[in-house]
Amino acid sequence: MKSIAATVDISLRPEDVFWYVTDASHFPEWQGNVVSAHWEGDTPVRVGSLAAVTRRVGPRTLPTTEEITELSPPKSWRVRGVSGPTTAIAKGTIEPLDDGARSRVTIAFEFEAHRAGKLLLPLVVRPQVRRRLPKHVEKLKEVLERGA
Repeated sequence: MKSIAATVDISLRPEDVFWYVTDASHFPEWQGNVVSAHWEGDTPVRVGSLAAVTRRVGPRTLPTTEEITELSPPKSWRVRGVSGPTTAIAKGTIEPLDDGARSRVTIAFEFEAHRAGKLLLPLVVRPQVRRRLPKHVEKLKEVLERGA
């Protein structure tokens, strides 16, 4: 299946964008459906680090665990959900613009589905991500350029 992606240009250096966007504690600031998020264990964050993320899904909240599977500062990262009937795999890339003064951020999602997830994926999950992701990257831009 084709991935769902959104891109935004941000008036900050790639290094600054990278460390903000990959810090789970900031997820609620720019991802509208995240209620809470934090890294489990010690810092620094590295491949294999796990984040406990609680997302709002309709009227309910759903606790999830996400694992960093790739971390290449300040260029890219990959995060994978580790449980549930649908698994989201998020890949982020940051391209430097204007000799590194600005950044182009692209976040793309792919999915795997198991059991009931095979029904949920096309009916609920993909449409929600398709609708929310552009809003999330615009909010990321707004928050970062505002100086959070």
